Amino acid sequence: MAITAALVKELRERTGAGMMECKKALVETGGDIDAAIDAMRKSGLAKADKKSGRVAAEGVIGIRISDDSKQGVMVEINSETDFVSKGDDFKDFVNAVMQCASTNDISDIDDLQSATMENGDSVANNRQALVAKIGENIQVRRMQKIAGDNLVISYLHGDRIGVMVELKDGDEALGKDIAMHIAASRPVCVKPEDVPAEVLEKEKEIFIAQARESGKPDNIIEKMIDGRMRKYLSEITLLGQAFVKEPDLTVEKLLASKGAEVVSFVRMEVGEGVEKKTENFADEVMAQVKG
Repeated sequence: MAITAALVKELRERTGAGMMECKKALVETGGDIDAAIDAMRKSGLAKADKKSGRVAAEGVIGIRISDDSKQGVMVEINSETDFVSKGDDFKDFVNAVMQCASTNDISDIDDLQSATMENGDSVANNRQALVAKIGENIQVRRMQKIAGDNLVISYLHGDRIGVMVELKDGDEALGKDIAMHIAASRPVCVKPEDVPAEVLEKEKEIFIAQARESGKPDNIIEKMIDGRMRKYLSEITLLGQAFVKEPDLTVEKLLASKGAEVVSFVRMEVGEGVEKKTENFADEVMAQVKG
């Protein structure tokens, strides 16, 4: 097979190695680019970390619940493009990571990165190998675990929003309804007492400033602030929110009617908190022309 300039260029982009090293590897493997990447990784020439600075805000949320429904793990794994996240290589990696996370004593993302997968190598090293193979930045970004004596129920909205709910004295049907509600309504925490003090203080300062603009006396302003804070807490806490399937009923009343309690929950959405790079389309075209 002829070793073309385009083939060398692709291998350079996928590995970050020099032109001569890429050409040599391709010659030795008869133009098989995947075999060349493997050979270069073995010799230390493939630089998967070159991709690590690029924004990876696509990807999937993976969830695994134990057979006894007393433990659940949720992991976000990112790619740069939606196209890659739908590919078999990426899906196989996600499944292998989830298997590793659910069958080992792993409590956080650092433990997961260093954990050994079924092929005998770490999650971190397998990630690097995948980056070198597909040419995109891949990140095992975060992990959450729920474990205890209560029922753990999960819900996945497609593969981009995931929820786990720890439910006491409730059944799976109720837990699924609550998990779907959390996916849609994005509560910050279970109850008002769980809201961080700094979050409450920040909102109160905003409400005070807004109320004073009204020119009303202090005693009226105080009542206005109290009312707004109560409304704010009902909007951001699970118990205070109107249940999505029955808006006349709060989640708190729904749980009370079933004699159940939400102990905790975890909600993840792909790419949340990641600053995505946005470019003007015309500028992007001009950049390519100049390049």
